[in-house]
Amino acid sequence: MKISKSQQEQTRRQIIRTAVDLITEHGYEASTMKQIARTAGIGDATIYKYFPSKEKLLLAYYELGIEIVLELTLETPGFSEFSLQERLQRLVDALLELLLADREFVEITRSVVGKSPLLMMRDNFPGQQMLKQQIVAFLAEAELADEIAPCDYKNLLGGLFADYLLAVIAYWLKDESEEFADTTQLVDLTLAILVLALKSGVVNKLSELAGFLVRNQLSRLMQNGSGLMDLLKLAKRGLADKG
Repeated sequence: MKISKSQQEQTRRQIIRTAVDLITEHGYEASTMKQIARTAGIGDATIYKYFPSKEKLLLAYYELGIEIVLELTLETPGFSEFSLQERLQRLVDALLELLLADREFVEITRSVVGKSPLLMMRDNFPGQQMLKQQIVAFLAEAELADEIAPCDYKNLLGGLFADYLLAVIAYWLKDESEEFADTTQLVDLTLAILVLALKSGVVNKLSELAGFLVRNQLSRLMQNGSGLMDLLKLAKRGLADKG
């Protein structure tokens, strides 16, 4: 009997959900593919038709998350009237809201990625192309509406946004402030700085080297936290003065 695409997608999501629950309860190493398959109600071999390894299953959680987040973001009431900063803010908020229910699982997977960093390299980042295309579209629309200066680096910024989200998640996992107020402030400041830079046209003065440095240092800065907010506020003030 042929399985429809909708049935395949339902099974795929069921496997992912089962994996999240088992890994959260028993840990990554203790949760085997066989155990995940049987708990999900599918054959031991069938699971490998969907996910060739447990690592791929782990990444599929985030790919599905990005897909859902983009849908939720675009379906936000009045979204077409949002500014660029509001659009990016809504996207980040939607991601953190989605991950909140699985925060323990996200922490576990972060430890796994820490042992195998190649899992989250840009080319492997789940949902990377979907995310990049949407960010580039946001930037193009803002440029067309004269909200930002003409930008030659839309593709670069679209690619960097995945790295930015990873850094935000890392910061959020360490955030012990009430209702994650520090993360909210961090996101507000960083997105405000990005938009101010785009409005001023300073982004066009950036080189590929600058993008490389941002990509490699952003996560470290966000995890450090020491003096970071003051540094961001200073940068925001400087860009606002130039505007």
